[in-house]
Amino acid sequence: MLRGSVDGQGSITLSKSSIHGTFKILMDKRRIVIVGGVAGGASAATRARRMNESAEIVLFEKDEHVSFANCGLPYHIGGEIEKRSKLLVATAEFLRKRFKIDVRVKHRVTSIDRENKRVMVENLQTGTVHAVEYDKLILSPGARAALPSIEGVRAKNVLTLRNLEDMDRIKAIVDSGIAQHAVVVGSGFIGLEMIEQLVIRGLKTTLIERSSSVMPMLDSEMSDPIRAELQANGVAIRFNSTLEKLELNQDGLAETAVLSDGNRIEADLIIIGIGVQSNSELASDAGLELGESGAIATNAYMQTRDPDIYAVGDAAEYTYGPTESPARVAMAGPANRSGRLAGQHAATDHSDKMQPVQGTAIVRVFGLTAGVTGLTARTAKKHGISVRHATVVSKNHAGYYPNAQPMTLKLTYSPTSGQILGCQVVGGEGCDKRLDVVSTAMHFSGSVRQLGGLDLAYAPPFGAAKDPVHLAAFVATNDLDGIESFCEAGADLSSRSVLDVRTAAEVESKPLVGPTDRLVHIPVDELRDRISELGEPDPKVVWVVTCAVGIRGHLACRILTQKGHKVENLSGGATVRKRAWRE
Repeated sequence: MLRGSVDGQGSITLSKSSIHGTFKILMDKRRIVIVGGVAGGASAATRARRMNESAEIVLFEKDEHVSFANCGLPYHIGGEIEKRSKLLVATAEFLRKRFKIDVRVKHRVTSIDRENKRVMVENLQTGTVHAVEYDKLILSPGARAALPSIEGVRAKNVLTLRNLEDMDRIKAIVDSGIAQHAVVVGSGFIGLEMIEQLVIRGLKTTLIERSSSVMPMLDSEMSDPIRAELQANGVAIRFNSTLEKLELNQDGLAETAVLSDGNRIEADLIIIGIGVQSNSELASDAGLELGESGAIATNAYMQTRDPDIYAVGDAAEYTYGPTESPARVAMAGPANRSGRLAGQHAATDHSDKMQPVQGTAIVRVFGLTAGVTGLTARTAKKHGISVRHATVVSKNHAGYYPNAQPMTLKLTYSPTSGQILGCQVVGGEGCDKRLDVVSTAMHFSGSVRQLGGLDLAYAPPFGAAKDPVHLAAFVATNDLDGIESFCEAGADLSSRSVLDVRTAAEVESKPLVGPTDRLVHIPVDELRDRISELGEPDPKVVWVVTCAVGIRGHLACRILTQKGHKVENLSGGATVRKRAWRE
């Protein structure tokens, strides 16, 4: 049922009641000005129109394209997305015609006058500047690629990838056939996607990474398979190095990358992918509060300290779920969702709250997939948060069904409550599904016990009766219940007694890496009969038990524990230890 009222200015407010509550449809002439398009701004504009047909909505975009699929840019360079037009999510003309939005491209908002509720706008084609008043203002200026302050970084063949113009310049160089050698700086998501596509296009590619592992947002043993996949596809990697300077040729183009370790790399194309910086200067100059990340501080409705001004997308902070603290999470999903909510709130003074963001992200690198949500062991340490973690290596579907692919899943959780705090996954098909399951559980503050009880879809082509998600949860609950203790995959075992319960053939072909004080080999199927070889239980001796991935190690630990021995299962077994020991 709709009920209506008219205020003193003639604005009509309609309230619709339902079993779910009441929402308002404001049919007034309020002017909503939006700064910036793409994910956040375009979502805000279209939601505002759907919620208030009478509002005047003006969107300013400094570039030529108001809404495009920036996550698809690498794949057009590589040729997987053949038509450039496929990347244009919504053109200015489409937004004008379907949504009656006043879209003005190549217009840059230069300042905000909060007292008089207006913005100053420069027409980048004519150079003229004019004022535009607003009732509600939504800031979606995005972020810019970070650039190192080094010699030669402004050369024309040194590029970043943030918009269609960047993509066009990179693709033109690749299409010309002139470029034979490429250097990519940084192994974040954009860097890895670009490496993959450049190699597909036939360029000899070198990665420069300042840390000791690729994808430094992951724990090293989880990212190591990506390192191996890159090298298997011919990518040279320079770890623990930074780009010190770029030497130019007589045409002003970069031709040599000089690294901090003294190495010199010839290159015809250099892609910088070392992160982004929020375009928050407009807000800061207007006296709006910035968070510690440098992005614009907001509340649950994406409002800034000025309730008539909102901020969304890569320029705004959200609540980061695992820590419940403000953070900048520069990803397309949160940008779209925050834009939608801000658009509705600006149009109606009402919306749902922006939900905490887990930082869920995924990337394909040739034949492997890697993803993360929430905290890793590395980021938890950075935040000073005590966590536990469980690592399992399993198959993406039933092992007896053809083409089963290995998958490693690492679950991070609270050592007291068991609440899930994060997950990392690397492997073949199905990584995305497991990551989304865990992220959903995290959204509802789920625990590892609840995760282990989820009723997941199962048929041999799709999964297993005990899914990798279940297995990780089972390992975690064993830990919390004191049924089993674990040893870190990369732990120093030089002073430890180690029991390897793999077969003799396995031990010979893939010996356990790293030194040990004492190494005993007894296959798990023989352990009950040969347990005397370990001697009498000694409270001062804690045996580290290992197998290939931890499953047989679990059984061995249960046998030994019930015979009085103190034991720890090596997390992920010899397989994961080999990855962790590299660092």
